[in-house]
Amino acid sequence: MESFKLWPNGAPGAKKVTVKEDWILRNAGGDPNDTAATHVTDPILMVRRPKNPNGAAVLMIPGGGYVRVAVSRAGGGTDQWLADQGITTFVMTYRLPADGWAAGPETPLQDAQRAIRLIRHRAAEFGIDPKRVAVIGFSAGGHLAGWLSESFGRESYAPVDAADTQSTKPLMAGLFYPVMTMTAPHAHGGSVKQLFPQGSTDAQRKALSLEQNVPVDMPPTFLAHAGDDRVVVAENSLMLYGALRANKTPTELHIFEKGGHGLRTNGKDEPFMELWLPFAKRHGLLG
Repeated sequence: MESFKLWPNGAPGAKKVTVKEDWILRNAGGDPNDTAATHVTDPILMVRRPKNPNGAAVLMIPGGGYVRVAVSRAGGGTDQWLADQGITTFVMTYRLPADGWAAGPETPLQDAQRAIRLIRHRAAEFGIDPKRVAVIGFSAGGHLAGWLSESFGRESYAPVDAADTQSTKPLMAGLFYPVMTMTAPHAHGGSVKQLFPQGSTDAQRKALSLEQNVPVDMPPTFLAHAGDDRVVVAENSLMLYGALRANKTPTELHIFEKGGHGLRTNGKDEPFMELWLPFAKRHGLLG
């Protein structure tokens, strides 16, 4: 897939960063396309263009527990499926919060806000409608996608160019087996550790617990989780769903009996994307 950098003159807040970016196999000796980016220093957007574009776009945020970004430079099945629906798909890598960036836990949010702005800024180049840009995220990437959806009312970085005049609010969100809360007893411990490597206060954890920070104009949000997920328990999605309903945000929740962390049963994906598509249509993504 083609790709381009998020930050033309380097990512902000790098003064104390000493890590080196690397791309590794997720499983030694496994599929050469089953990779992850570690210690990301130069985040990118990779573009999957559909054969028959319909003007819709999706920013796709992979997971990795905020310790890596589980993504392939060759793309994968989900971005290909979206392209088959006519949706131009932008898959991002993002910087990780424990790598010494000045923004600390907000470092990946900076990249997500920058990414959706760049998509809108370059909409004509990619043949998309800048008003029809959704976000989807998986696991910790689901947390970042939800965080992006909640945080459009404030800036996480100083503007660097004309792209930063664009809105950071997605049209709608799809959050799949997402990390949501940073508070006990349902927090994903690994994500909490990466976001707050020096420890955290109750107030800091609550500030990053999405179910506790839903804005009144939160974008429509779709959630899918497996009841037998032992990595990120389904209560994460249930808690956000409850908060969204109380907020009167358009929302839909699917809890699968089985599927584990990744919503796969017997080696096959559960149909969570197929269930997301009608929700996306209802909320304007496909015109």
